[in-house]
Amino acid sequence: MIIADKIISQRKKNGWSQEELAEKLGVSRQSVSKWESGLSMPDLNKIIAMSALFGVSTDYLLKDELEEATASETNDRDDDTGRVVSAEEANRFLRLTAQHSWRLALGVALCILSPILLILLSGAASAGLWGITEPVAAAVGLCVLLLLVGGAVALFIFSGMRLDEFEYLEKDEFSLAYGVAGIVEKKREEHHLRYCASLAGGVLLCIFSVLPLIVVGAMALAEFYLVVCVALLLLLCAVGVFLIVSAACVHGSFEKLLQTGDYTAENKRRLRATDAISTAYWCVATAIYLGISFLTGAWHITWVVWPVAGVLWPLIPALFGNRKA
Repeated sequence: MIIADKIISQRKKNGWSQEELAEKLGVSRQSVSKWESGLSMPDLNKIIAMSALFGVSTDYLLKDELEEATASETNDRDDDTGRVVSAEEANRFLRLTAQHSWRLALGVALCILSPILLILLSGAASAGLWGITEPVAAAVGLCVLLLLVGGAVALFIFSGMRLDEFEYLEKDEFSLAYGVAGIVEKKREEHHLRYCASLAGGVLLCIFSVLPLIVVGAMALAEFYLVVCVALLLLLCAVGVFLIVSAACVHGSFEKLLQTGDYTAENKRRLRATDAISTAYWCVATAIYLGISFLTGAWHITWVVWPVAGVLWPLIPALFGNRKA
């Protein structure tokens, strides 16, 4: 039975006319008529909508050899697999994550950028430039630093709250409705090239960010030029991290839905066991970074705390993963 026959069969089974079915799907009666006559094919979104409307799988509608009895048996088996994520839920999650990714990336970038003005003004004051004193430089620089960090925190909180409804995707086991896995997989393939390019570009920017500092240091120029290079280093790192975080966040959304990579059933159980220690770990890392930075004033060096914390973090889940929850 082809898709045209299946649409006719399901429509009549529910006692709907072509006009009624068209109204429920948000299309014209002529569109339904063309589907049923085989003159045209409904697009993927309409097939998913009909799947939900008729209470059958997308496989049943799309595969000529799959009959209703087989589709119903398959749907019955799905009822025992726990929560089922529909196409609408999956698309909403991917859309919100795409919006969240740039907010998260911007927040991280703002944290890296926050000490730049403080470094520049302090360097200018020490070199007797711009007619600014060291107390004024410190006051203005710290105010801007706190404003940028505050803005970053606001972005983290606001964006995170919008994704709270999908927290179960990260921690719980679930199944995808028929056809959803294929849609997500296709979108992941489309995003893969951008992901690789952003990851490579971000890493290269972070690596090459030290080059101006090395060049100016080798040329034995005035100390203020070194200060400018430190600010440039932070700027390049911020752009690089923005690219990495935004691309990785979207990539992670595909892995969450497909339950691959870091989001397999086994890894989810491990994640639940390490949630508390994860929160504590990054709070301590933040406290160490701010504490050392304020005490020493060496903002151009203390940023190293973050890559070190990132390198050490995988050891924590590895240790806890060997323990029974």
